[in-house]
Amino acid sequence: MSAIVLMLLGLGGMAAGYFLYSRFIAERIYQLDPDFRTPAHEFEDGVDFVPTNRFVLWGHHFTSVAGAAPIVGPAIAVIWGWLPAFLWVVLGTIFFAGIHDFGAIWASVRNRARSIGALTGEVVGRRARAVFMIVIFLVLLMVNAVFAVVISRLLINNPGAVVPVWGAIAVALIIGQLIYRRIIGLGLVSVLGVAALYALIYVGPQVPISLPETTLGLSAGASWILILFFYAAIASLLPVWVLLQPRDYINGLQLFIGLILLYGAVLVANPTLVAPMVNADVPAGTPSLIPLLFVTIACGAISGFHGLVSSGTTSKQLDREPDARFVGYFGAVGEGSLALAAIIATCAGFATLADWQAIYTAYGQGSMGAFVNGGANILHAGTGMDVAVGATLLTVMAALFAGTTMDTGLRLQRYIFQEWSVIYEIPWMGKALPATLLAVASCLILAFGAGGADGSGGMLIWPLFGTTNQLLAGLTLLVITVMLVRLGRPARYTLIPLVFLLAMTLAALLLQLRNLYLDGEWFLLGLDIVVLVAAVLVTLECIGALRRLKQTPPAESSAP
Repeated sequence: MSAIVLMLLGLGGMAAGYFLYSRFIAERIYQLDPDFRTPAHEFEDGVDFVPTNRFVLWGHHFTSVAGAAPIVGPAIAVIWGWLPAFLWVVLGTIFFAGIHDFGAIWASVRNRARSIGALTGEVVGRRARAVFMIVIFLVLLMVNAVFAVVISRLLINNPGAVVPVWGAIAVALIIGQLIYRRIIGLGLVSVLGVAALYALIYVGPQVPISLPETTLGLSAGASWILILFFYAAIASLLPVWVLLQPRDYINGLQLFIGLILLYGAVLVANPTLVAPMVNADVPAGTPSLIPLLFVTIACGAISGFHGLVSSGTTSKQLDREPDARFVGYFGAVGEGSLALAAIIATCAGFATLADWQAIYTAYGQGSMGAFVNGGANILHAGTGMDVAVGATLLTVMAALFAGTTMDTGLRLQRYIFQEWSVIYEIPWMGKALPATLLAVASCLILAFGAGGADGSGGMLIWPLFGTTNQLLAGLTLLVITVMLVRLGRPARYTLIPLVFLLAMTLAALLLQLRNLYLDGEWFLLGLDIVVLVAAVLVTLECIGALRRLKQTPPAESSAP
């Protein structure tokens, strides 16, 4: 089958979701109000609360939630065949991710930009909030500790990517000044910023940079991890307009150019999907399609981490409430488009089925390497771009997205400690610097305490990320559903997705529990039990809240 058909069906479906379904949700369900005073204006401080142009905010939001996950998840899941991955990405984007991300922004904006975890206390109850905050902290810990390892490995394996990855920070600092001091218009800034990024990508391979194998007893990977956390700590303390927003905005434009190149190459080269539509001969040891598909592909279909970004940083920068539809739902569409590109690259970027099968020899294989190599082959066939240049472009794109996710993730961890300082009355922890240091320390303890001198400890708990992350998405939908019921609005548009997602996630957790027990992975087994108990407790609390609401008449108000 031609990859063009898959591309047109996928992009067409997601476009229809944005122009039709999201408009209905915005007008009839969330009922966005252009006159509502958003927290960005109410609490404007020039640091975290900053009214932001919706295009710039979309870039920040999209690149913060993207990372490497919408590439890695689909690139692994195609082992079951391209059809299941395709259907989950497209339908998940339209009916799950868009509603979830959009709804998390709306819920937070209507409640003084509080995070979804803090909001749980008011909407559901204190016990649910306490448990929910633990799940959130675990997800952020996993993301930050693991993405540091991912970026360090990308920099070590491709020294030519070092200059463009770090040079992008300098570009973002300049872009931030140009935008917010209104020196030149956004259009010209965008052109200059993207041109600078691609110039760096061209220069990078000419001046490869590698760290010494050992520095003060630390490996090159461990040194990069420390450097990355030092940078992320500074970035999390800077006002969002200085680095976070412009870096994410330019990266977002860079991604769309990359997607245009890749999809354009598909139109020109018309590659064939060599992978099976449904793989009836999966390698031994591959888990069952249901429920694992729905936790293997998270970002690109629906992801709990998106709710943290939506309610943690994005809601603090929303200029007008109607912008939530463009930033949240269209951000999910952008992520779905990237996941679709990953499916096409990994299923049509190889010459034959035998070549594909040589890569996908076991569950977990393929991943980023299959995307980079397959995508580079398609770019070469469609544009004539050198395969090595195409591989560098795609590698830098992945590294930049992982970096922006880590920036935002550490800032969100700082917010968690600051919210805990209010909840548990610990004044010193509410200040930005101590909260940031605690966030960095918790990540480094996991990275080096569990992983030893190489700093890869985050990988130890990564197997639980998929289920924990999807659990968080389900719980976020629960909170939004309770708010809708409280307002007397139709809740089935969030209730149906959350029931399906919780069912798949709980089934995956139970399956994982059995496998961890059989494998003797006692630490992960204990952590899996903690996550499972947390899921059950918060779900029961939400069910109790819904029952209580049925006994009282709904009250339509501007602030649920």
